[in-house]
Amino acid sequence: MSRFPIHTAASAPEARELIEGAQKAFGFLPNLLGAMGEAPALLEGYMTLSTIFDKAELSPTERQIILMVNNRLNGCTYCMSAHTGISKAQGVPDDVIETLRDGTELSDPKLEALRVFAVRINESRGWPEQSDIDALLSAGYTRRTILEVILGTALKVMSNYTNHIASTPLDDAFAGVEWTPGELAQTAR
Repeated sequence: MSRFPIHTAASAPEARELIEGAQKAFGFLPNLLGAMGEAPALLEGYMTLSTIFDKAELSPTERQIILMVNNRLNGCTYCMSAHTGISKAQGVPDDVIETLRDGTELSDPKLEALRVFAVRINESRGWPEQSDIDALLSAGYTRRTILEVILGTALKVMSNYTNHIASTPLDDAFAGVEWTPGELAQTAR
């Protein structure tokens, strides 16, 4: 049960336009966005940052790697489930999705370098070693990528932390891809 109301356009008049826009974009109002309706500034910030992150130089698969790594490390069952569904809709290969859900190594060396770097950014709280940066650059990424990993990480702080505090219930749309945290995510709590 959610500790926060899951707002609608009617129950959150200050966030009405944002909520209506989200409903139109998704075809339903994700519970996360309904919970964020309690603080319209958070909802607007999250939706705006999400739109900006979609403009990153990274492919949809690369963006989902960053997002799902953070979801897993932060133990966010809601976002891990939702991003499984989103990843499938964006054409992210099933083996990449399953690997991210399991927290294991990706078979593609370049994508694995990105996954490892996203882990390092999360775990080091933004203090990676020079060797971490060098490994990402050696894999074919750029300094821009480093900053886009930070952007994706910031986006996940907003949603993961909201879900933790609000106890956001999973939407029916994502029930078929529900994720349960393993040992790593449990220790992150």
